[in-house]
Amino acid sequence: MSAARNKANQRIAALKSLLCVGLDTDPGKIPEVFSSCPNPVLEFNRSVIRATCDSAVSYKINTAFYESRGIEGLRDMEATLREIPGECLAIADAKRADIGNTSRMYARAFFEHWSFDAITVAPYMGEDSLEPFFSYSDKLVFVLCLTSNAGSADFEEQQLEGGEMLYHRVLDRVSGWSCGGNGGVVVGATKSAMLADIRSRAPGLFFLIPGVGAQGGSLEEAAEVGVDADRCSALINISRSLIYPAGTFGSIGEYEEAVALEARRVHEAVRKVL
Repeated sequence: MSAARNKANQRIAALKSLLCVGLDTDPGKIPEVFSSCPNPVLEFNRSVIRATCDSAVSYKINTAFYESRGIEGLRDMEATLREIPGECLAIADAKRADIGNTSRMYARAFFEHWSFDAITVAPYMGEDSLEPFFSYSDKLVFVLCLTSNAGSADFEEQQLEGGEMLYHRVLDRVSGWSCGGNGGVVVGATKSAMLADIRSRAPGLFFLIPGVGAQGGSLEEAAEVGVDADRCSALINISRSLIYPAGTFGSIGEYEEAVALEARRVHEAVRKVL
């Protein structure tokens, strides 16, 4: 069994939590209280991690928010990765995939150079573009399946000849590609009715579920239908509504208290379901 999957499931079982904290860190949204820090982005991320580490199973770094700032952003990403507690799953939300040689370099970058536990990938180019990621049997590979955005209707929800949905085809392929339990899918919480169907079709896959919080998905429904038969193998990602709480803060400590309060609320809601 995938070491990354085991690590995540052990923490899920210990905490009765499914919380994945999305570190979509936008310098323009960081509270003013961090402006005097030598590195506001890194100190902000440290604060989020400190405030949520008692409730979080995983942290998901959305690489676009770091790559958009060039080399300084990549340094912040690398430093943030080092701050994530070892018992928590570290996910690179990179949505990579390309021809085999290129994907091998992507996999090497995120699994060896940066040592992430998991990555998000796109299925459009097929098996040979994803095999380099799945070859890391100790990691987790989350393939975009049925996402929470409105544009999912353009391709993912299209019906194929014979009545099968495109996202069903993706689901079936990922189940076959999974190596030692390292296969996963991204399924949006805003598609709760479809989420239950997807779980029934793929009982052995690990689910990464975005769309709760700012996008309006139901936390309780996602927790109830997203987990596997052992009440594990699912993560519910929350980003903006958790890391950017409303209000002004007189100190970094006050900010962390607000984030911790929301993390505990999410944790308690999920604990009741699990």
